[in-house]
Amino acid sequence: MTGSYDDIINLSHPDSKRHARMPISARAAQFSPFAALIGYDAAVKETARLTDRKPELDDTMKNILNEKLLLLQEQLAEKPQVAITYFVPDIKKSGGAYISVAGYIKKIQTFEHVVLFSDGSVIPMKDIVQIRGNIFDSFDLY
Repeated sequence: MTGSYDDIINLSHPDSKRHARMPISARAAQFSPFAALIGYDAAVKETARLTDRKPELDDTMKNILNEKLLLLQEQLAEKPQVAITYFVPDIKKSGGAYISVAGYIKKIQTFEHVVLFSDGSVIPMKDIVQIRGNIFDSFDLY
């Protein structure tokens, strides 16, 4: 014998009489990564997500939007096709996003302050920032 473990190096692995051998698949689990800060990655992604600020419309822009809505109300029988851009506040942080919906106006509910599209989209009037459509070409709106 020349090495300090030469007497046991070729012996078979000892098996316990009390416990069964651990399968290789279970052995690998003990080396899986450990996330000490659960939810940290999600928090970092949420902080990095960008939002837009809600615009403050001046009186001129509010008047133009109001006149366009009145014109749409008068022209509902012709089923006007328009594109409305509106602001949707973010649930998790300050700011939000601009959404554009295009289609045919079904109804304008002045009491509820919403615009209904034929596809079922409901847009709050207070969040509208722009209304575009061919219907406005023949009218002089500022």
